[in-house]
Amino acid sequence: MNIAEIKAAVDVGKFVHWANEGYRVHRDGLGHYLITFVRNGSTIGLTDRSGRRLNGDEADFFISEPDHGAAAEQGREVRGATPETFSSVGPG
Repeated sequence: MNIAEIKAAVDVGKFVHWANEGYRVHRDGLGHYLITFVRNGSTIGLTDRSGRRLNGDEADFFISEPDHGAAAEQGREVRGATPETFSSVGPG
């Protein structure tokens, strides 16, 4: 998936991941697109500071369907994320 495809999928509420389902791509309240490792909250920006290069290979991003168990719980955890929650949040 390229940057535009990832952002479009996140914006319509799809579950976008990087590398595995433990890494969730989401948009924070300031409009930044972020990649968060759900288990510990570690977060980086979806792209570098220029906004033109993904922090990961395009081939490693994918959309999954929500589960009614663990994935649904992870989704609630990420949606509540704010910039103050993480020590290092870059622009998305």
